[in-house]
Amino acid sequence: MAKSKSEDKPKTEISDSRRHAGMQKVFGFNWSDLARWTSFIKLLHRPSDPANLAVLRILYGMLMTFDCVLERGLSYADFEWGSDDDCRFPLLHFLKPLPLAWMYVVYLCMALGAFGIMLGLFYRISCFMFLLPYWYIFLLDKTSWNNHSYLFGLIGFMLSFMDANRYWSVDGLIWPQIRNSHIPLWNYTLIRSQIFLVYFYAGLKKLDLDWMSGYSMGKLSYHWVFTPFTYILSNEQIDLFIVHLGGLTLDMSMGYLLFFDLTRPFAFFFGGSFHVMNSQLFSIGMFPYAMLATMPLFCAQDWPRKIFRCLPLSTKWLLPLDTEMRTNPHCVYSKEIVKPEQANDKLAGEEKESPPQVKSPPIHSNPQTYHKAATLFTIIYLTSQAFLPYSHFVTKGYNNWTNGLYGYSWDMMIHSWSNQHMRVTYVNKDTKEVGYLNPKAFCDSNRWASHSDMAKQHAHCIAERLKKFGVKNAEIYFDVWKSMNDRFQQRMFDPRVDILTAEWHPFKQTKWIQPLLIELSDWRSKLKEIETNLTADSKNNNNADVVFVADFPGLHLENFIQEDLTDTNLTVLNGQVIVELVDDKKNFTLGPDETIQVPSGKFHNVHTISDTPSCYMYIFSNQSDTELYQRVDELTNILNQQNITLESFANGSEVPDIPSNSTINSTLLENNETLDYYRTVVQEQLQSEKESNITSWQKTQRFFLKKYDAFSRSFTMTAMALESLVTGRPFKEMLDKKMKDEAERASQDPSQDTSYVDDGYDDEIN
Repeated sequence: MAKSKSEDKPKTEISDSRRHAGMQKVFGFNWSDLARWTSFIKLLHRPSDPANLAVLRILYGMLMTFDCVLERGLSYADFEWGSDDDCRFPLLHFLKPLPLAWMYVVYLCMALGAFGIMLGLFYRISCFMFLLPYWYIFLLDKTSWNNHSYLFGLIGFMLSFMDANRYWSVDGLIWPQIRNSHIPLWNYTLIRSQIFLVYFYAGLKKLDLDWMSGYSMGKLSYHWVFTPFTYILSNEQIDLFIVHLGGLTLDMSMGYLLFFDLTRPFAFFFGGSFHVMNSQLFSIGMFPYAMLATMPLFCAQDWPRKIFRCLPLSTKWLLPLDTEMRTNPHCVYSKEIVKPEQANDKLAGEEKESPPQVKSPPIHSNPQTYHKAATLFTIIYLTSQAFLPYSHFVTKGYNNWTNGLYGYSWDMMIHSWSNQHMRVTYVNKDTKEVGYLNPKAFCDSNRWASHSDMAKQHAHCIAERLKKFGVKNAEIYFDVWKSMNDRFQQRMFDPRVDILTAEWHPFKQTKWIQPLLIELSDWRSKLKEIETNLTADSKNNNNADVVFVADFPGLHLENFIQEDLTDTNLTVLNGQVIVELVDDKKNFTLGPDETIQVPSGKFHNVHTISDTPSCYMYIFSNQSDTELYQRVDELTNILNQQNITLESFANGSEVPDIPSNSTINSTLLENNETLDYYRTVVQEQLQSEKESNITSWQKTQRFFLKKYDAFSRSFTMTAMALESLVTGRPFKEMLDKKMKDEAERASQDPSQDTSYVDDGYDDEIN
């Protein structure tokens, strides 16, 4: 009896064959494809369907067109780059902003490049037009750095090397030989791997103890997007289990769920929900939509074709041709495909009378120089992306309380910051005069106060600006108090160090940064308990508020209590301090659980004299605010008795008759106040109530109106800049007129105020 072929094969060969078949089905390749360098090159250049990548190109180009106007700042470029006195924080010191009119040209090139990427029009040129201005603006201002802006630049960089214009592009209409042609597999491998790394590294960063303990993103549970969870969980449980542990689980698993066919539906559901919620929770521009746009990239390469085939014939004119795919010299083909292709080309050359055809470029079955270079590029790029998020031991100068350069570590939302106090002190070394500056005197952002590299840049900028005021030889000191992840407020920098002369090097540890007091982290549960009890009893404590402070031995806090904070107590929680009442020339030594009332309207100093950091808290009670709102309640009762509505009183159409025995009347006489003061308070209350009662439809209208205004302003300002460059008319003169017109229009109709800065972020939402 004859044996079948399978019976003739050894069992080990059969099992290997099945194993290879299983690996091919799951991963799309076999171990043999990785065994040799040539096989690996052929794998990365395997001919692939361009349809899926084309959809990403279109969505990315569209989102980046919006991003240019919104988060990149075309709509408010005059605010961002219009003042020569503003301090700048470029990564490379030689980078400088161009004159304002030319900055609009930079933005215009970037927007046109993004639009060209979307259309697939002159694709490589469009990528260049987008990327060069994008990275220029990105590197020009470190205060606006974040992970997603970095990711946008990376995706654009990767797309510029890919054949993303081979399907559904204008280039395909101009050059038919590239239309509907294969693309090499590495085009998909590279960008899929990048997205996988974003998710996976974001998960690894969330293994931080602060995140896993629920301190990084507190109180998110009060947002409306978590309403469904409130039926089964408390707010504290939502913050811990859904926001923190759920976010950790999602980031760690998302890349794997997207990769496999069986788990991809779960990735689409949970990942899609996650990004939609983020779009409502945080001010992160186009990031949630960009991540949604990358999710279909993990599906089959031909999924767009399958959908297009199901659409009605009336839409076919808009869709790409569904013909047999052309060959592409950027791919490596099997010999069985290459030989017939060459034979057909030869035959076509002999038949001179045959109708003209679009001739495909020559293809290869063995890797050429391009294929080897593209393989090296893929390896080097992915290796660098795997290394950079953990390169903190190299860039030590950028390590502060958080490690590494901000923006590319994928440590998204891991750290929440609270800024309590910033003091900028200068000393004129020639006259010994000491002066103080508004921390936002030359910079609207306070981002510099969290990073030593920007603090150093800011100090040099301030020194240059002070020269205009006669201070030629200055020392600059920063006293910055911050809290990270609900810890004590503490100093960021050593206030005794002149930042101008202090050493800073990108590859050396910065010595004048004060260490984060990790040893006090366990106090956070106690601090939360104190704050909760104080909030619950706030009515009896006259709208009390609390601030928790920790300071280093040998340092002191100089503080001034505002006059309206009439009941302010300082209580020591740990360590030992001396409270110096400057005006009274009295000192009080306090230990744990001891309290002193500090006078309002006066300075006092708190000296830490213990060998360990001191911890203390201020409890403030604003008696003035309490009395004001009591009088407003009394006024409301008077208005009700006289049948006067709050709206009529607020707009001045009706004036109440204030009884002579009322508290309001006596207050008006004592403080020489008028009813206009109370009218302003009532107007603010009415506006607050109006905002709280706004409908979803009104929010939607406001959202699109703001975006319309942003785009309209972008077009107007860009046209003005181009007109200025062409005609030679001073752009500042045109800009001043534009600002005057906007101010007049806003004064006539506040709803038409377009002087705001719309950076792509929603008011409801960083």
